[in-house]
Amino acid sequence: MAENFDVIRMLRPDGGWVARGDEYEGIEFIDCEPFTKKEWTDGFAQYDDWQAEQDAAKEAAKAAAQAKLTALGLTVEDLQALGL
Repeated sequence: MAENFDVIRMLRPDGGWVARGDEYEGIEFIDCEPFTKKEWTDGFAQYDDWQAEQDAAKEAAKAAAQAKLTALGLTVEDLQALGL
């Protein structure tokens, strides 16, 4: 289940806001475009799907990087041995 800060970070990932408490009224938009209370409320229902997409994209990027390493004849262990 999404928390208040999770939803706000999903809606405004670059920051520019401060949240006090768990209510919409506790969100202060300092240096970002405000979102509506409806967008915030809807965000709780959307968060799990959004997070799953983020996780899938991260795994896909990792798989692509490993495929490139393999094509070069390298392994993840090779990079770890170099401290990368």
